[in-house]
Amino acid sequence: MSGPQFSWYVRRLRRMSATEVLHRAGDAGRRRAWARRQVEPGASPPLPRGVAAERTFGSPLPATARAQVPPMAAATLVRAAERVLDGTWTVFGTARPDSADPDWFYDPLTGRRAPERELAFRIHHRDEAETGNIKQVWEMSRHHHVTVLAAAWWLTQDERYAEAAASQLRSWWRANPYLTGVHWTSGIEVGIRLISWVWIRRLLDDWPKAADLFEHNDDAVRQIAWHQEFLAAFPSRGSSANNHVVAEAAGQLAAACAFPWYGRTRKWRRSAAVLLERELAANTFDDGLNRELATDYHRFVLELGLLAAVEADVAGYELSDATWQCLTRMLDAGAAILDTTGRAPRQGDGDEGRALIVDHPDDDPWALALATGSALLGAPAWWPGFDGGVQACLVGALGRTRQLDRPADRPRRFPDAGQVFLRSRAEDGPEIWCRCDGGPHGFLSIAAHAHADALSVELRHDGVDILADPGTYCYHGEPEWREWFRSTAAHNTVEIAGVSQAESGGPFLWTTQPRTRTTTCDVGEQAVQVWTAEHDGYRRLKNRTVHRRSVTLDSPNRILTVVDTFDTAGKVALLLSWHLGPGVLVELDGAVATLTWQVGRQRRQATLELPAGLVWSAHTGETDPALGWYSPRFGRRVPATTLVGRGTGSSATRLETTLTLP
Repeated sequence: MSGPQFSWYVRRLRRMSATEVLHRAGDAGRRRAWARRQVEPGASPPLPRGVAAERTFGSPLPATARAQVPPMAAATLVRAAERVLDGTWTVFGTARPDSADPDWFYDPLTGRRAPERELAFRIHHRDEAETGNIKQVWEMSRHHHVTVLAAAWWLTQDERYAEAAASQLRSWWRANPYLTGVHWTSGIEVGIRLISWVWIRRLLDDWPKAADLFEHNDDAVRQIAWHQEFLAAFPSRGSSANNHVVAEAAGQLAAACAFPWYGRTRKWRRSAAVLLERELAANTFDDGLNRELATDYHRFVLELGLLAAVEADVAGYELSDATWQCLTRMLDAGAAILDTTGRAPRQGDGDEGRALIVDHPDDDPWALALATGSALLGAPAWWPGFDGGVQACLVGALGRTRQLDRPADRPRRFPDAGQVFLRSRAEDGPEIWCRCDGGPHGFLSIAAHAHADALSVELRHDGVDILADPGTYCYHGEPEWREWFRSTAAHNTVEIAGVSQAESGGPFLWTTQPRTRTTTCDVGEQAVQVWTAEHDGYRRLKNRTVHRRSVTLDSPNRILTVVDTFDTAGKVALLLSWHLGPGVLVELDGAVATLTWQVGRQRRQATLELPAGLVWSAHTGETDPALGWYSPRFGRRVPATTLVGRGTGSSATRLETTLTLP
């Protein structure tokens, strides 16, 4: 183990409870013992003990479901399937010309191939030198492109799609025997694959060769058992029990319900349901938002929960009313936080994770998730409207109607998550949407997907990013970029003394976490809305400092005012950042910035008056150090302008920023 790896493990260990340490020690011992269970490539082990001799698939789609799919959604899905076949499929914006016949271990970004014959427990998947960019390697093996092929067959009965889907599954099953290679190193990947396989089998149900691909195929029968056995033995625990454990439980529950062929099916199904219900509740605030405080993961966990709950319904093992109410709160919270164009906030990490893809992959995942939830649970009158896609029709056809408690009006404040949304009144002009962040740092002791963004704001005008959250960009392989995109300096807030509010211990580890408290929250339909909060992330400094921020939206006058003050024992270095959206052009004149952007043929303009007590500069696309960037999606970054004010402050300092919008 290298020095940096050892240091990371020490920091990680310090964030674990004694119980978690014991559990992980047990897991480590189990991995050593299970090394003998590894199946070598090319081997043909016997079928699992207790597997039923007669196996069937008992949860096909209703015959009426196909007619419910909107023609536009069907057409775009079929175009996506053609992209798989003609080699124009992309993964995180990177071309995969091998998509018709994938190299399951290849990373196109680095050109490396991940280990394919090593015992999985000996592979360090966080080390790009060993595996390449692991997100690129893993993504193809989630088999989302195969569910697209299966859905295209279901819609068209075109044999090419079914044959291609079958060929890809057979290829993967042969190339990835039990515990061999990089695809057995992470439980979340195992869980998502199982969901994909359930839906591939369901979508191919009318294909004459479907049973030969699954029920009568020894490779399939073994792989489905191996995946469930792995998840039962190695669940994510303790400080890692975030969206990963939800995906693991959802995948196992879906498979145990759809493929009840094994002697341990009842045990797997029961334990997966208990785990899923417990972890959905643990991962969700009472106000409905996800505790990871990373908006993309809210959607991902919601999708996982809905899909698994529907599988349980179909199999006759319904989840509790409390779990369905939890999913409903998540749905309503997700609908409430969108801007007028249906875009979600960009808080925290986001890697575009999907539980299931049966629509065109470029279709808005939030619209698809909420349309699916609406098909199952209905939608209150205040919800934005969504066109139903293929997924909404499929999942809605399997679920049953429920009547659950819903909010009568659109929530604007989420007190547990600390998220507040200031919105202009409809009669005052195009929507001004402003997210104010006054919540906990993140989830569990490591807050893996959190950013150091306390008291940051994110503002859009008619759906256009004006004061933008730069996003995520990457997880592995580029540590300098990973650190910058989640730092305080990369968010619309104040950095003090040249350090972030929270101390990073690694790409998914925070060793300190600020505490944030909202002191004023006056939001609603009124003309003037006010939010005030403070955080103590800088109490660790020699000059212990508390940062306070007040944000006021004057809807009729189209003005946003941000005031920053500090409680500190002495003078401290201040850096106030305003990150602008990539479509915003800037002219900076002293402490006044003129912002312009284009909407169709219309040119719009705003004025940003900056605190005169700081020295202001504009930065676009700089790399030494990183500054002036925006990540429109995972794996991509584009230049954008950041306005940076530098100076010193004390308890007497008052920084006022005023943004006047059209």
